[in-house]
Amino acid sequence: MTAAEDRKTADFWFDPVCPWAWMTSRWLIEVQQLRPVDVRWHVMSLSVLNEHKDIPQSYRELLAQAWAPVRVCIAAAEKHGDEVLGRLYTELGTRFHNQGLPRTRETIEAALVAAGLPAELADAADTDIHDEALRVSHAEGIGLVGEEVGTPVIAVEGADGDRVAFFGPVVTPTPRGEAAVRLWDGTLLVASTPGFYEIKRTRTVGPSFE
Repeated sequence: MTAAEDRKTADFWFDPVCPWAWMTSRWLIEVQQLRPVDVRWHVMSLSVLNEHKDIPQSYRELLAQAWAPVRVCIAAAEKHGDEVLGRLYTELGTRFHNQGLPRTRETIEAALVAAGLPAELADAADTDIHDEALRVSHAEGIGLVGEEVGTPVIAVEGADGDRVAFFGPVVTPTPRGEAAVRLWDGTLLVASTPGFYEIKRTRTVGPSFE
């Protein structure tokens, strides 16, 4: 049994509509089963991140649909506690990505009910009443890594004991078992290196949902 003081808390900022964040989140859940890591979920918003940026119209149309899920997540956390975010994200992500369902109120309501939450929380999708809290949560995450990245953002105690934060990793399919922990250990190692910023290569495939 791992002593409580030996466990790490990994803070994970997500936007439910991002397929790459979804892949990373499923990897981190796998890691949580195999390493002394507890995941703490937070909301960030690609709509907020890109609202003043020059982006293609097709992407802007996608981001217009992305307000609803993050608003509902924030409303759920405010009314029922942050601990509901993990299971609500799982239900939303499974529907959006694995099942390919539309980002409609009906889909959001089904995710809420499956997560054990009131379906009427979907009312938050069409109002900006929770946007201030959304922006605060978003700013907390993006402030750790800078505006040039997106979701997910992870912050955790690094290999040297200091807290480190980073975007990613971007990976597909979701690593399982020993592959998952190798990636975790390696990510913490490079993220803990002073002055380290980036490893990157061109993506040649899209996210593979299992």
